[in-house]
Amino acid sequence: MSKQFVIGIDLGTTNSVLAYASLESETAEVQLLSMPMVVDASTIENHNLLPSFLYLATEQEASGKSLELPWSDDQRFAVGPYARRRAAELPDRTVAAAKSWLCHSKVDRRQPILPWNAPDEVGKVSPVVASQRYIEHLVAAWHAAFSDAPIADQEVVLTVPASFDAAARELTREAAFVAGLPTNLLLLEEPQAAVYSWLNTAGDDWRDQLNVNDTILVCDIGGGTTDLTLVRTTDEEGELQLQRIAVGDHLLVGGDNMDLALAHLVAERFKEQNVTLDAWQSVSLWHSCRTAKETLLAEDGPETHTISVLGRGSKLIGGMVSVDVAREDVAKFLLDGFLPACKAKDRPQKKSLSGFQEIGLPFESDPAITRHLAAFVDSHSTEEQSAYPAHVLFNGGVFKSSALRNRLLVSIGKWNPKLPTQPLQGGEDLDHAVARGAAYYGWTKHNGGVRIRGGVARSYYVGIETSGLAVPGAPRPLRALCVVPFGMEEGTECEVPSGEFALVLGEQATFRLFSSATRKDDQPGALLNSWTDDELLESDSLETTLLLDESIEDPYVPVRFHSKLTELGVFELWCAATRSEGDWKLEFSIREDAEG
Repeated sequence: MSKQFVIGIDLGTTNSVLAYASLESETAEVQLLSMPMVVDASTIENHNLLPSFLYLATEQEASGKSLELPWSDDQRFAVGPYARRRAAELPDRTVAAAKSWLCHSKVDRRQPILPWNAPDEVGKVSPVVASQRYIEHLVAAWHAAFSDAPIADQEVVLTVPASFDAAARELTREAAFVAGLPTNLLLLEEPQAAVYSWLNTAGDDWRDQLNVNDTILVCDIGGGTTDLTLVRTTDEEGELQLQRIAVGDHLLVGGDNMDLALAHLVAERFKEQNVTLDAWQSVSLWHSCRTAKETLLAEDGPETHTISVLGRGSKLIGGMVSVDVAREDVAKFLLDGFLPACKAKDRPQKKSLSGFQEIGLPFESDPAITRHLAAFVDSHSTEEQSAYPAHVLFNGGVFKSSALRNRLLVSIGKWNPKLPTQPLQGGEDLDHAVARGAAYYGWTKHNGGVRIRGGVARSYYVGIETSGLAVPGAPRPLRALCVVPFGMEEGTECEVPSGEFALVLGEQATFRLFSSATRKDDQPGALLNSWTDDELLESDSLETTLLLDESIEDPYVPVRFHSKLTELGVFELWCAATRSEGDWKLEFSIREDAEG
């Protein structure tokens, strides 16, 4: 059966969106899916933004019918607007920021840990299951609208942060498959999706805004993360092309941090009224401040906004307590805290760590996004070519505020006054751009169009344990062998020239994978004896047992390596025996770095 549609899905930290286009159309006419969702008890409305919140119902609610959807009478949970509202009222029953938890390697992301620190009587879910619930809603809404076009038979493009590591990407795929998406779905970096959306909007005129060797900064500040990507224009036979040259590290700072900071500010206002909030009220306040921020910073936002939380008395719930906050005060507070003026050589401020820390989301210790941005641009600049951006493409709900957009432009402009940075025109659909761009990208794969080139955005290395005498209490030194060079394209493969290395067979072993966004010149076979923490980052280890062939007596088999990057962005490391027959395959998902 031929595919009828390409479907782009933005599984966002704050909102999720589904966009689609007909593959049979001669032009990419991308549309948004309007979805039924519970907005209040027993109340359903259609919207194209699905809030990424999961509410876990009480036993009483689970036995009723207030959470019914057209395709389901399951009352155990609700996703969408109703869940988001309940986050302020019952935070210990509401899952938020599941996407941020997906990339938190310090917890077991397959275990039921959310809502974090919820009481035992709440039936918790894992970050994977929470993500699955959001996708299930999108899938069911699609089938309700297009019953003759099963989503498993369509071209599906699911977006992920460019900074997601391999483990977070694989967990996202796992949630997607269980929710009903096809196993051959494509993953696309969110910043690249935003660029594709801009290309679709600009049409054939996109080249009029750019010059050869211009650098575009895609600055994507969403609910839980900041994603930074650099795209450069190149000249190929007299025609402008786009090439992605760098992606930033995973920065867990975004709209959620702003909401939390605002909550601290408002909590001080409550103290002035002799109202001290407890832990439950503080979480509720955090969610309430999200609404306040979005309301006050909107283009037509009011001058003041009232923030209220439920009181706590001798009974479970007392009356409401409220304070008013002014638009001007909130704007100044957030601008100075998250987008302060800084110099081009400034770096994020490192704070001393306590010996004991509460386990939770690892938010950046320095919330100043401009300092992270300065470090990113400077780290990818060379003596031959600066990475200073000539243009900025804004993405993410945070940039709905013109005050935040203008502050970022002013801050960047001070780094190179001779070359003022200009925003790209036509990329203003901040809520839907990622889903739209994903659908457009899928359409161009079938029908042709501008593609962003670049291959993988990092070099990849496997850890090689050195031989030598054992020392009590000390592991043997580790070397790093480059097996995937920066820029390697999907669908290609290469030999890894090196000496022989011993492969462990027949028993469980740990295979360690490292990546670097800065060592762009390392070629396959390069062997590093040492490196700094800033040079190489370790992904989640792969623990597996490779089968021992009966014809092989020694469990330590000399091998050489061959690397292959599939069209789906799976890195296959083939280990071929050099003194006997046999080869073995190790698989790592690195699709976040692959070509758009």
